[in-house]
Amino acid sequence: MKGADIDYAAVFQAFPGMVALLTPELVYAEVNEEYLRVSGRPRAALIGRYLFDVFPDNPNDATANGVRNLRASLLRVLDTGERDAMALQRYDVESPERPGTWTERYWSPVNAPVLGSDGRVVLLVHRVEEVTELITARGRPGGGRARVLEAELYSRARELQDVNERLRQAHAREREVALALQEAMLPAPRPVGHHPAAVRYRPAVGALNVCGDWYDLVDLPGDRIGVAVGDVVGHGLRAACVMGLLRSALSAASLVADGPAQALEVLGLYARSVDGAESTTAVETHIDWGTHRISYSSAGHPPPALLHTDGTVEFLDRATDPPLGARPYPVPRPEATVAFGEGDTLVLYTDGLVERRREDIDTGLARLAHSLARHRGSAPEPLADALLHDLLPIGGATDDTALVVVRL
Repeated sequence: MKGADIDYAAVFQAFPGMVALLTPELVYAEVNEEYLRVSGRPRAALIGRYLFDVFPDNPNDATANGVRNLRASLLRVLDTGERDAMALQRYDVESPERPGTWTERYWSPVNAPVLGSDGRVVLLVHRVEEVTELITARGRPGGGRARVLEAELYSRARELQDVNERLRQAHAREREVALALQEAMLPAPRPVGHHPAAVRYRPAVGALNVCGDWYDLVDLPGDRIGVAVGDVVGHGLRAACVMGLLRSALSAASLVADGPAQALEVLGLYARSVDGAESTTAVETHIDWGTHRISYSSAGHPPPALLHTDGTVEFLDRATDPPLGARPYPVPRPEATVAFGEGDTLVLYTDGLVERRREDIDTGLARLAHSLARHRGSAPEPLADALLHDLLPIGGATDDTALVVVRL
């Protein structure tokens, strides 16, 4: 059967498990037949209603925490765009026929995102495995064993949830430390020589997806500057430390190298001695106002964008080589040059600005070119803000982003 011939709505309704689709506001958008059957609610009692208005906590049980746990899981999926499997939950459900009467239920939920073309979460898939029969099999042959099993499963589930919560708290603390380290190691925004420039760093959403990206601007002899951005593979404190080492090394190499390619060659040799620096991407540019030319070299990094005053955008992609440490032995890196005119703008960035899941990189580059052309009259500071507004998903990206804008 061809994909175009599949009735996905019928497949959703026939799915042998409880599945609901929720909006980002946690309102029911759709449910399947099994969800209606097991929950004991008609479709009209669910669609368009807030999840926790339909299934609140039992007000007669001071230990009830199903709402808190489920809401936390759903909000994590909205924040991170990643699937979240919950520990076994006790979730008392009020009888629709007998208000005020609550039934003890045990559910094992899994929540997953549905992403739009811009990377935003547009729907939440809320799947529930009903395990009440297994947990509460009292009064049957082997009922004593079932009670032991109930206690064991529920205890293990609570332990797992507690461990997960402690891990999330530890990750949050690591994120704070890593961001502080990142801020301390990246250069403060400042003009380079007499040329206006803007820099931005935006951390990713989520606990650990931060601190692998960097930018650098350095004055070179004559009326020249070096501008670079890079992206370390990995996240968290380790990536922040590696980032600091590589940024400093490339900045120093730029001052003495003959050009961008040689600076990246030196950085590649240094990276071999730094654990965690493998497969780092970076692009180095040298801007020469005396000749009105930009020389550049890229180690596997997205191409810089040159915005001309007429609104055309030129991607500098004629000197791209593999990332640092990708080859078993060092070889000379390529270098290219391009002319620029008075008032043109050079933009360097990391992949968090243009890459999206399940989207070709050319789509992201086209989106960047369109935004640059639309804001071509803006100075570097407002242009940097406009690019982040246009290109980063609402709610934040799942990868951190570094951005440098230089008016030529």
